[in-house]
Amino acid sequence: MKIRMQQPVKVVVEHDLAKSVVKLLQLENAKRPFVVLDKFLLDVDAVKDMLQALKDQGIDYQVYAGIVPDPPASVINSGAKEMKDFGADSVIAIGGGSSLDGAKGINIVASDGGKIEDYVKNEDGIHDLKPLISVPTTAGTGSEMSNALVVTDTTTHEKNAILSDKMLSDYALLVPELTLSLPKKQTIASGLDAFSHAAEGYLSTLSSPVCDAICEKIMFLQYNYLPGAVADGSNLELRQRVLVAADLAGWMLNQSGTIVAHSEAHVLGTKYHFVHGEAVAYALPAVLKLVAPVEPKKVKEIGKILNAHFDGNETPAEIADITVKAYKHFRDDMVGLHPFADYGVSNDELAKNADEVLHERFAGNTPVKLTLDNVTELLKHFG
Repeated sequence: MKIRMQQPVKVVVEHDLAKSVVKLLQLENAKRPFVVLDKFLLDVDAVKDMLQALKDQGIDYQVYAGIVPDPPASVINSGAKEMKDFGADSVIAIGGGSSLDGAKGINIVASDGGKIEDYVKNEDGIHDLKPLISVPTTAGTGSEMSNALVVTDTTTHEKNAILSDKMLSDYALLVPELTLSLPKKQTIASGLDAFSHAAEGYLSTLSSPVCDAICEKIMFLQYNYLPGAVADGSNLELRQRVLVAADLAGWMLNQSGTIVAHSEAHVLGTKYHFVHGEAVAYALPAVLKLVAPVEPKKVKEIGKILNAHFDGNETPAEIADITVKAYKHFRDDMVGLHPFADYGVSNDELAKNADEVLHERFAGNTPVKLTLDNVTELLKHFG
């Protein structure tokens, strides 16, 4: 029997980063944390206060601020060497998905040896990790909750996923104040990424009734609170709502995964430097139309969450059209995603990547049998 609903990560929602981190380290009896973060966070008062609090408590730490977006293997391996040389007994990860993913990879290599590339094909080698406290500063990736990390192979320009429950964070520390300064463009991309996590998990072949209920709530939260968080980034209540929604969406990745929209984003994002959250949002409409014939009830439910109206007599194709129209209204008008045309890449160019998307790791969760032809069609309607 395969249990589809598990949640080993301990989630804490607090408003004081410094005090919370110190308490969590004390719970783990950890005295030498390795701090992985986005470099710009070193100038953030809350992070400065946290580092000072560690000093005040006599906790020796080392900071690694070498993380870059879509972290390549070399950055993770370099960080792992520093962590091992320091003799760290724990990891504190603060930042967006790249920092949280990078910290997971650093923890793996520092704890279990080798290099991160070794674990792309051999996740069974992950076994003896240090306690990990993950603190997201965006509200989208859900990396603080997920059992995955994505590492970029700079040789092949591929994004490779590593999946293992053993790399899960021990603690997800949600501090909504850390998201108040998130720029509008990143707020949009992060929120749409979290919405897509839920929508794709909802439609995945790995979904379950309990997962479905939570995915519905995540989409509801994003629809009702993301536009407000974009319009007024200083509203702490709205920021906390979308942060919690993104956290739940990260959890659901462990239960039901994503489908081909994320496959498109992984492949195209690496090649054309699309922002990940924007890429999944451009991919989702065509994917909804693709899966509607086999999952019309779920596609309709997504439409209802998006305030679409149905008379009850629609065909699956009509359900898809109504839901896609409602999603695009949410994405483009309510939230304010910029047009895909701004990237200046043609859909004919994107279609050249159909075979790679077809064989991407998460594509197999799609409830429709994918072929070169229907994936090519998805790419021709990306945007």
